[in-house]
Parts: sequence; structure tokens; C-alpha cells
Amino acid sequence: MKKIRITICVAVVLVTIISCNKFVNYNPHEDYVTTADDYFKSSSDYQALVVGAYAPLGWIWANTVIGDVASDNAASGGESASVDWEFDQIDNFLTTPNNSKVKEAWVACYEGINRVNYLDENKGKLSFAGKDSLYGQAYFLRAFYYFELVKMFGDVPLFVDHRLTLSDNKALSRTPKANVYKQMEIDLKNAVANLPVTQTDKGRATKYSAEALLGKVYLYENKYDSALAILEKVINSGAFSLVTNFGSIFLQAGENGPESVFEIQYSNAVPFYDWTQAGRGEGNLAVQSCGVRNITGTSSYAPGWSLNLPTKELSTAYSAGDSRKASTILDIEAFKIANPSYGITYKVAPYKNTGLYNQKYQPRQGESSGQIELNYLNNFRTIRYADVLLMAAEANNRASTPNDTKAQAYLNMVRARAYGDASHATTATGTTLKQAIWDERRLELAMEGDRFFDLVRTGQAATKLTGFKVGKNELFPIPQQEIDNSGLAQNPGY
Repeated sequence: MKKIRITICVAVVLVTIISCNKFVNYNPHEDYVTTADDYFKSSSDYQALVVGAYAPLGWIWANTVIGDVASDNAASGGESASVDWEFDQIDNFLTTPNNSKVKEAWVACYEGINRVNYLDENKGKLSFAGKDSLYGQAYFLRAFYYFELVKMFGDVPLFVDHRLTLSDNKALSRTPKANVYKQMEIDLKNAVANLPVTQTDKGRATKYSAEALLGKVYLYENKYDSALAILEKVINSGAFSLVTNFGSIFLQAGENGPESVFEIQYSNAVPFYDWTQAGRGEGNLAVQSCGVRNITGTSSYAPGWSLNLPTKELSTAYSAGDSRKASTILDIEAFKIANPSYGITYKVAPYKNTGLYNQKYQPRQGESSGQIELNYLNNFRTIRYADVLLMAAEANNRASTPNDTKAQAYLNMVRARAYGDASHATTATGTTLKQAIWDERRLELAMEGDRFFDLVRTGQAATKLTGFKVGKNELFPIPQQEIDNSGLAQNPGY
């Protein structure tokens, strides 16, 4: 099968309905017979193509790692600065336009957008029951991909009415991020209007996940009144609750639980072996990345690459009695001493060792298949109810007419779960409360990919992050191959 691949992977679409794993590049100027006219003949065709639009979510696994490595939460770790140079660059604010992790964020998100746009191009070909709901999922996904792009790159090419073709390559330009945000709002409002409140298949977008993402978009736009209005709809729905045991959220049994608003789904059901496409199977490569190097013994932990190491600073940020610390940070030496019967041995992280590991996404025995490193089943808990509560707290505190009583209530719900009591409730107001909410986001969402972007959007990055340069490091560089192919302007400082 003939394939065309350019930097942003134009025109890749799903066509195999049964397996949902095989893809063909659609380009009507190519000399093979299959074209769009061969698809969109049944609702199953549309369903399969929407499944294909979800697939790139799994490919941006490094975005979650980047969100902590670029912050004060984590050090890059790994084998050495030369072997694991992509994350080390990000850690040191020395990221170059040739960084493959940054490039994959660009490529995968635009591939997802292209797949949604392919559906949009052919929306009018067939009417069937459930079509509006199906397109609600597609619009949620497009907004999600654009949100990732804007967070990382700022102004980006915006297109919604067609898939990019080779002829578009030199015609691309960067759209002001304010306009990209407007499109996200449009897509998410459409999604909210058409999505059900629950889905039979776990991992599909719902009305509530669209509302939560829209609330987050508003927060990044500093539209606090709009944010609190939509986030409180999620809260008042009664559809979600904080689980009692914080650590259980990140176990296999805790996936898609009562606190899950949206999770990126991973699986070990289809073993993957292709190292040349590492990170593009059905497994979560971030899990392998953060594991303890060469660990042996009878504990449940499996060995990994010692990347994305929590910092001592993050560890000391937790107060005594905060149950989240042990569920977020694994002190492997302390664990070894406390459990001599396991017979644990391990290799100290060769580079930037902190002695600490990401407990939320530690690789565990029996949770992978095939090429073990490539197939961990752990979902990313992308939007949790606790995140919704903290976003609503911030929105209430920063609204045009602040409501600190509500802000305190939402914040204290999260703190009560963390400490198991109500004695750690805050009574702060105003700017002190705002800072308390921001600090709580760090503790609650540590190692989940939010920290760097929270510091940037709240204006704290320059004072919190050593080496951060104002006017440059708020954004990552546009991939060099994209600059060369499309002529886009690079971000300042790169």
C-alpha cells in the first residue's frame, strides 16, 4: 500500500473497521483506487473513523512527562545527558527545534486533527441515528488536540474545514492563539450539546468531559466567570466523587472510576513489537520510562528507565499526614529497607538521581505484554474530578465577583480527602487563597503533566523555575522539519 508522510502526517485515516488498527493515507491525487467515495456508506464507517481519531491521544504520552520535567516537580533522569537528551534538554530549558519529543507532540496532534477534519469533510454523506453524538466526540478530540498544541507552541496553524494536502504545505501560517481558543470553544460547545452523559465504551468523550475541558480552556484564557459556570455544571451533576483512597486511583482497578472525567485509554491486549514506532502502539510508554532501573525481587514493581524522577523539592512540599505523598513518590531505598522480604535490588538512576520515582505510573509485573517495554496498559488520568474542583475553586476566587466561600469549599474537599479529616481546611481569602489553590494543584496533580503549564499560565514560572527565560521558555520550539517544509515562523529565542 502506497504511503505518503510529511511532517504533520497529512491525510492519514482509519479504514479497517474490524481491527481499527490499519491505516491508509487518503489522497485523491494518488494512483490507487480507494478514495473517500468508498467510505461513509454506513454508520460503521463513521464509527471506525472516530475510533481512528482517538488513536493519536495515545501517541502524545511524552506530553505528560514534559509537563513535569519542565517544571520543579521532576528531573529528567535516565541513562545520561547524551542518551536521554530530549528530556534533558527540556529539563534544562535548552530545547532545540530538533527535539523528537516536541516534534511528536506537533505531529501526533495534527494527525488527530486531520482525522477529525476528514470526518467533517464527509459529514453530509449519510444520515443515521446517533450521528450528532458521534460528531460530538470528534469535536471534543479536535479541541483536545488544539489545546495541547497551543499550550506547547502558542500560535499554531488552524484549519477545520479540510485535511491538509501536499499543496497546503507551503501555504501554512500560524493563527493567533486567541483565534485557536475560539475554535476550541466552538467545538466544545458543540460537543456539550450533543454528547451523552455516559458512554458504554470507556474512554469515549461525554458531555461532562467536554464541559470540564471547556472549563480548562476558559481558565487558560483567563475567562474566570465562564470557567466557573461550566465547571459547576460538572460538579452539580453529581456524576463524580472523590474516592477515599487516593492511591487507588492509579492502580489498574482504579481506571475509569468514580473520579474519572476523562482518561486516555491504553491496552496490552494487542502486543506491539516495533521499536521504530515506539510510543505508537496501544501501550503507554511513559510507564516504562519512569520505572526503577534493573529492579529485581518479589515486589510488584517491574524495571524501567529511571526517567521523570520526582525532585526532593516536590517531596518536601507535602506536609505530614498528606496521603498523596506516598501515592505520588516512591522512595525506592526506603521501600527496600521497609520490605526486606522482597529481596529488592536495583541500579541507582545513572543521571540526575533523586532517589525518587513516579509512583502514580510505576511499571508493575503482569501489566504489559509482547515487547514488555512498549505495552503497559496504564491509562492517563487526564481530567480527574479533583482537577475540576480545583479549577472551579480558582475560577470562583478570580471571578469578576469573587466567591471565596465556594472556592474554599472546593479546595477543602480535596484537602479533606488528602488528610482524611477536616482539620486541614483553609480559611484563607483573596490572593492568599489563590496561591493556596495553585499550591494545592501542585500536590494533587503532581506527575500528571499539569505543573509546567500551570506555572506558565499563572505567571509563576520565572520565579519558580531555575533557568527559565521570560519571553522564550513559555513555549517550545516549532519542530525544525516543519519550519523547513512549511516556512512557519519560529518561536522567539529558538
